[in-house]
Amino acid sequence: MERSKIIAIITGVFSIVLALGYLLLVTLLDFRGEMVPAPQSQLPASVQIQQLATANKTGLG
Repeated sequence: MERSKIIAIITGVFSIVLALGYLLLVTLLDFRGEMVPAPQSQLPASVQIQQLATANKTGLG
């Protein structure tokens, strides 16, 4: 085989391995269940103050 064909085959195999790894990762993350945001009562006070300051700057507050 020519060198370019060998490199093309190795690159193709590497690409397929990456694609399968990505699909496996997405599948595992999907099995964790529904993504639920953290409750606001559990946030430290500094985060709540930052959210209020951001809301006042944007005119949402």
